[in-house]
Amino acid sequence: MPKSVWLLIIGMLINTVGNSFLWPLNTIYMHDELGKSLAVAGLVLMANSGAGVIGNMLGGVLFDKIGGYKSILTGIIISLLALTGLVFFHGWPHYIWFLTLLGFSGGIVFPSMYAMVGTAWPEGGRKAFNAIYLSQNVGVAIGPALAGVVADISFDYIFLANLIMYIFFFLLALFGYKNLMIAPEQHTTVINEGKRIKNKAPFYALLIVSIGYILLWLVYSQWTTTISAYTLDLGITLTQYSSLWTLNGILIVAGQPLIRPIVKRMEHHLKGQILLGTVILIISFVVVAYAEQFSMFVVAMVILTIGEMFVWPAVPALASQLAPKGREGFYQGIVNSAATIGRMIGPFIGGVLVDEYGMKMMFLILTILASFSIITSLLYDKPLKNITNEQQANTK
Repeated sequence: MPKSVWLLIIGMLINTVGNSFLWPLNTIYMHDELGKSLAVAGLVLMANSGAGVIGNMLGGVLFDKIGGYKSILTGIIISLLALTGLVFFHGWPHYIWFLTLLGFSGGIVFPSMYAMVGTAWPEGGRKAFNAIYLSQNVGVAIGPALAGVVADISFDYIFLANLIMYIFFFLLALFGYKNLMIAPEQHTTVINEGKRIKNKAPFYALLIVSIGYILLWLVYSQWTTTISAYTLDLGITLTQYSSLWTLNGILIVAGQPLIRPIVKRMEHHLKGQILLGTVILIISFVVVAYAEQFSMFVVAMVILTIGEMFVWPAVPALASQLAPKGREGFYQGIVNSAATIGRMIGPFIGGVLVDEYGMKMMFLILTILASFSIITSLLYDKPLKNITNEQQANTK
């Protein structure tokens, strides 16, 4: 890979390590340290994700207007301001404002990072994005493990550690990304997609898949919110909980050779990959519903990770497959928005269900919701079949 791609990979690694110091512990901090209910914590995380959606849109615009270098620095500087505020003011309600600002600034950075890696190494194709994806998961493996150790000493040090990582990211971006030859006009954003959709069948198919995608992310988000607080109630330590995410990151990287034969066999059957992954994700949620010891949470996390390794890459690949020529950015924007919506509403819905009905009922209701993803996966291509049948009838 070119040097420029390696710089972006290292930057994404540092960025993810910094982010993952905080995100697994947000709910725990608001619930246990600040004394807020899980529903309130869910609302705060919803604000964080909502700000991230706005940041993503702005990040795409900034990339097109001023280029990736300046847009990334803009996002990092805002993050540094928010994290500096958290170091000194992490009580209530300051936590809300700074966490929301972090969601906004992080949203600015991510689209530019992805756009830059694609335009810096266009001949690399999917390899460039796979490298970014793997660097994120290495960061997820490292960050929570360190965060658990730091939090056991003092929660206050979590904010300082996050700030230090972002200072490193800022220095790397300031001196490393300045001379990257990026052509911003090569980047397609949702905002730039102004043409009307003529053949609506693929678009309807994508919307059906996206509904299931929202439900899966809604359930998945419980692992960083309601389930994190639940583990502490069972006597599991912060270090042990954080190690679950380290396991997740390691498995995603190390498990690629193990799932490759299955993925290769189902290479041209993305529907099958999504269905298989969805069923595995649902099984993991059933397992965690009955988990009372750390070993069972480990088993549930292993199953969860296997499931996400099938689903998360397959949905964007399906979006790319469905997209008409020149509409790839628009279709990818839809599935990314679906994931963000799931992450945005998941903590709040999970928190309300736990506060009103308890953990067991929350697991039952959300498992049923996740099961609807199987239906959307089975039915999404029905609009495409209808179009094909009509074309065949017209031909006859």
